Amino acid sequence: MKFIKSTFTILSLIFLTYSCGSQNKMKNTPQTDEMLIRISEIKIEKQYLEEYIKILKYEAEASVRLEPGVISIYPMFKKEDPTEIRILEIYANNEAYKAHLETPHFKEYKSSTLIMVESLKLIDMEAIDRETMSKIFKKLE
Repeated sequence: MKFIKSTFTILSLIFLTYSCGSQNKMKNTPQTDEMLIRISEIKIEKQYLEEYIKILKYEAEASVRLEPGVISIYPMFKKEDPTEIRILEIYANNEAYKAHLETPHFKEYKSSTLIMVESLKLIDMEAIDRETMSKIFKKLE
């Protein structure tokens, strides 16, 4: 009987230690309820598409690499119409988004692509499965 009680106590302590460790790990990550998540829908003038994509790729890479608050700037286009660009943008919080707008690489992107953009629509989103985000976006770890 003593063996069963000892085993149960040890397993309980291991479980408690693991649970506390998981909670502490989450405290060191951006709070998912503070994140700004958005999809940008952008229509590009066909004659500028190649140039636009080159500029966008540079801006997206620089944003993720240089800005700790930028979790994702993930550009893609519709298969049936490459001039229809979509960008998944995820920022740690609203302050990170505001800081992003002030960076040299974003300002360069915005000013150099202004004449290329036929339309722009920003759609604010809400995550359905926030727990999986850290597995998808390694920057959240």
